[in-house]
Amino acid sequence: MNSTYKSAGVNLEAGNETVNRVKLLVKSTFTKNVLTGIGHFGAFYQLDLKDYKNPVLVSSVDGVGTKLKIAIEMNRHKTVGQDLVNHCVNDISVCGAKPLYFMDYLAFGKLNPDLAEEIVEGFAISCKENNVSLIGGETAEMPGMYLEKDYDMSGTIVGIVEKDKILDGGKVKKENLLIGFKSNGLHTNGYSLARKVLLKKYNLDDRLNEIGNSLGDELLKIHKSYLNIIQTLLSKNLVNAFSHITGGGILGNTKRVVPQPLKIEINWDAWKRPVIFDIIQKTGNIEEPEMQNVFNLGIGLVAIIDKKNLNEVISLSESVGEKAIPIVKIL
Repeated sequence: MNSTYKSAGVNLEAGNETVNRVKLLVKSTFTKNVLTGIGHFGAFYQLDLKDYKNPVLVSSVDGVGTKLKIAIEMNRHKTVGQDLVNHCVNDISVCGAKPLYFMDYLAFGKLNPDLAEEIVEGFAISCKENNVSLIGGETAEMPGMYLEKDYDMSGTIVGIVEKDKILDGGKVKKENLLIGFKSNGLHTNGYSLARKVLLKKYNLDDRLNEIGNSLGDELLKIHKSYLNIIQTLLSKNLVNAFSHITGGGILGNTKRVVPQPLKIEINWDAWKRPVIFDIIQKTGNIEEPEMQNVFNLGIGLVAIIDKKNLNEVISLSESVGEKAIPIVKIL
């Protein structure tokens, strides 16, 4: 038998089918700034700079990590697509940027058009929710690199900010307050440790009374987008810096925007953690410093503000459905 690309494990027809399936999903996210549909060698996005004097482009790339293993085991893939977009949106929004467009990379052991379409549907949902255009991406089939049922993904996002409004920690000073905003669970970090301890004792379809749903449902909760609260507070110039709480926890991420020699004080009892973190800690006999270093523990975003702005921040946050939680200060 003659050797072919298909016999080597790469199905070009499946790739073409996937592209045709997702075209309408992708197009549904387009704004007037997008000049081409998918299928070209590059994606074209026309910048509207009339409201900017010194515009700066801000970009970030990230993945979903081993949360994908949960999605694969549960055969539920739309939510991890939403996770990826929201994570990337948060990463540049905390720099003061307005997100503009998103691009994805998907790599499969064996390309399944149904699965790929479900993932891209998740991308499209969150892109529309965040007013971001999904303007292109890459889908690769890589037999021998991944097991047949496995896949990986990454996302790249680009946004824009006025140069003098960049948030990089330069405005943070002593006696500033730390204000936390709740997460809804693990978001997209700490899954390697969570899986290691939880799946020795539980199955993903086990319903846990403490959390009120199955373990799998809890672990696939969508990484929250904080774009609305970030832009609301920025519109009133109430924030000196933000930190998106991902790998490294609250302290590790907030340190990135607090200049030396200032130090951060956190009251770890200022909020009630989602129960899933207690289950992880007890099941794995994990010490508290390790929990703080790995997980967000119920705070997905931190705003650093002047004391005088506290009441206004609390009020504005409530107006957009968020609760501002003071978690102490900069020393």
